[in-house]
Order: sequence, then C-alpha cells, then structure tokens
Amino acid sequence: MKLYFLFLIMASVTVSSPGPGVVMTLTNSLRYGMYGTFGGILGLATGTLVMAVISATSLGALLATSPQAFSIIQFFGVGYLVYLGIRLWRAPSFKFKEVPAHEASFGKRYFEGLLLQLTNPSAIFFFFSVFPQFIDPELDYPMQFVSLALTFSALIVIIHWFYAMFARRAKVWFTSESGGLVINRIAGTIFIFFGIVLATAKI
Repeated sequence: MKLYFLFLIMASVTVSSPGPGVVMTLTNSLRYGMYGTFGGILGLATGTLVMAVISATSLGALLATSPQAFSIIQFFGVGYLVYLGIRLWRAPSFKFKEVPAHEASFGKRYFEGLLLQLTNPSAIFFFFSVFPQFIDPELDYPMQFVSLALTFSALIVIIHWFYAMFARRAKVWFTSESGGLVINRIAGTIFIFFGIVLATAKI
C-alpha cells in the first residue's frame, strides 16, 4: 500500500463533505440523541464495507460499464432519497424533550443508514476509481483493499460522531417548535436535492 497518509487526507475530506449521510447523521442527532444516531452511523459504515467488497469484484466492473445496471441502482437510490425528503417535509415539528423512545430504535436507524449507503452507486465508483491509486501492484491486493476499506469505514464512524456531537451542542438553538420545523424542511430539501443530483449522474 502506497501514499497511505495522502489517502487518509483525501478520505477524511470525502467523508466530511456534505452529503446524504451527513444530513442523516445531523438530523438523527437532533431528533433522537446520540444513541439513535450511532445506529445510523454504523449502518453507513457497514454499507461502505459492502460497497467496497462489491467494487473489488467483477460486479464493480459490471456496474462501471453497464448503463442498465447503473440505472437500476441509481434510480432505486433516487427514490429512497426523495422518500426521506418528502417524509421529513410532511413530518410535524419535533420537540427534543418529547421524543418517543421507540422512535430511536437502534436497529431502525442502523437499517436506514445501511440502505442509504447501499443505494448510493457513487460509493462503488469512488472505490473502483480511487482505491487502485493507493494500491501497490507488487503486494497482496485483497489485503491492501481491505485495509483501505476499513480505514474509510472507521473515518465515517469518527467524523460522523463529531458531526453528531456538534448537532447535540447546537440543539438548544432549535428547541422551539418553529426551529424543529425548519430542521425538518431543510433536511428534507437537501435529501430531495441529492436525489435529483443522483438522478442526473452519468457514468
């Protein structure tokens, strides 16, 4: 494996960049607290590992060269993002001190994060196109790829945890009913926006 430090920088910037996963983490932190957020973060990290494995196989090559296969995953992801956005737009203003415990189900949040990542085909193309730049062809390919994938997933957990803590500290700013409604509408709009961006992505 070569240029590992450079990979850490590039991966950290990628994970920190605003995207559907970051929006989900911030929203979950504000709505459900740190416990409810951690499930979603682990779901994102697990989904990342799955996508890394897919991109390391012939399926990754298939998705990179087949418009039909890309479109299937692409529009499934678009539909899910738009669904999340519409659900948030229609949701009533949440009150931080009155969040039902069952709504913060670890399993539910985990599945939401996992599904969000698995329906984002850009992750496959990121691994498929970027990872090889940091792999030494003279060394064991699977071990290098696994190391890079685990590093990327670990960065997701760490960076998103910092995002969640920041959102919790800023929670007092949004305790009013109108503030909660604004959070729902902003997050919903961003999810829909990323759905539109994903729908117009090209191979």
